[in-house]
Amino acid sequence: QLVESGGGLVQAGGSLRLSCAASVRTFSNYYMGWFRQAPGKEREFVAAIGWSNRNTYYLNSVKGRFSISRDNAKNTVYLQMNSLKPGDTAVYYCAAGRSARLLSQVEYDYWGQGTQVTVSN
Repeated sequence: QLVESGGGLVQAGGSLRLSCAASVRTFSNYYMGWFRQAPGKEREFVAAIGWSNRNTYYLNSVKGRFSISRDNAKNTVYLQMNSLKPGDTAVYYCAAGRSARLLSQVEYDYWGQGTQVTVSN
């Protein structure tokens, strides 16, 4: 089970930190990802992280603004979002999987319910 938190309403230029608490067994063996779905659009990849904090991957449009990290002792993955833009408005989902194909949604085994992020002008 994955539970996201930290979403909300923020003005453009502001920051939010999303958290995802996982109750999967051996959390450290899972790759973790963040995806988002804006109204009327397909769900898209945002960021992913390997077993440790060494390997991270980002959607081009969020590079330099978003940062993914994990704390294996707390079974939690984070998404720090800075310099937010209205285009970042979406429901954000975290996901866990064992495949190294981190950018592909179909490779993830577990999904959270999502948390709404709304960025106003």
